[in-house]
Amino acid sequence: MELRTKRLILREFREDDWQAVLSYQSNPLYLRYYEWTERKPDEVQAFVRVFLDQQIEIPRIKYQFAIELKQSGALIGNCGIRKEFAEAVEAEIGFELDPEFWGCGYATEATAEMVKLGFKTFGVTRISASCIAENIGSARVLEKLGMKEKERIRENKTFKGRTWDTLVYTVSAYHWATTTEKAT
Repeated sequence: MELRTKRLILREFREDDWQAVLSYQSNPLYLRYYEWTERKPDEVQAFVRVFLDQQIEIPRIKYQFAIELKQSGALIGNCGIRKEFAEAVEAEIGFELDPEFWGCGYATEATAEMVKLGFKTFGVTRISASCIAENIGSARVLEKLGMKEKERIRENKTFKGRTWDTLVYTVSAYHWATTTEKAT
């Protein structure tokens, strides 16, 4: 499967994508909100392998796409949508982006396509996402998609010698459709 937006190509992962992923996952800005302190080639190869394995699952319930810039073909991150089981009416989205491309609207553009895929193609009725509460950039992306903060889970993650809160966001198909129609 391949999806196209104004500036991006969202495509299936390929085995050799691990090198581009390693490059951005090694950036200290990227690592700030993850449990990792560094990324190694074998870890990132295994990370990408998970996405490759998901491509051949039947029924397929998890889609993780490499985010490529149309103009240059550079892989700058990934985004995805996943359900717990084939008949599930709810899905979860997630994304990560090379810090070199933060603030350009690419994360919003890519994840908006995941929301659209969930509601229009998969027919789910609710989509959720979560992020570390201090990750204001990710929270803003989710809010731009029309998602609302549902819950703040206090001190539920522990890494890098401290505890972190998580924010949980959701949007219903109805709310998304009414806000999307108003925006167009």
